[in-house]
Amino acid sequence: MHRTETISTPWGAAPPGAADQVLARVFGASLDRRLAAGHAPESDRLLAARARHIVSLPRRRALARNWEHLLAVAGRGPAPAVPLCHDRIAAAEPAIRDLIRCLRAALPVPAQGVAAARMLLTDATGPVYSRRSQAALDDVLRAALEQLDPARPLLSAVT
Repeated sequence: MHRTETISTPWGAAPPGAADQVLARVFGASLDRRLAAGHAPESDRLLAARARHIVSLPRRRALARNWEHLLAVAGRGPAPAVPLCHDRIAAAEPAIRDLIRCLRAALPVPAQGVAAARMLLTDATGPVYSRRSQAALDDVLRAALEQLDPARPLLSAVT
């Protein structure tokens, strides 16, 4: 007799199926926005699949490398093909270095912080790329760092 076993994830459900994983990548940007805004990963199959994907250590380390690349490009000065807010990035370098360190850490971290770090790096209307953004880069980075604290609960509190 063959017995199947359900393996649970940190979000309390069975691991996402192949279709959920594909859909979570297709809708990655919108799911990242929802996770960064504080939506509970366990509240939706696709959010859970996306959270599982982005919090993996290889994905977090890749994101950390992208932040390092941003610092390197910003440090070279203005380039017509790269519309960066060089002065904001330079001023926020200590917070960016802290973010990189947190992303590389082996401890599990909440998906909200990883999603916030991804959104900052990819949002063309955000403070990394747009002068029109009213958000202070250092403040937004500090908020993402708070969400990356491994002491924060990985699951939402159930009331």
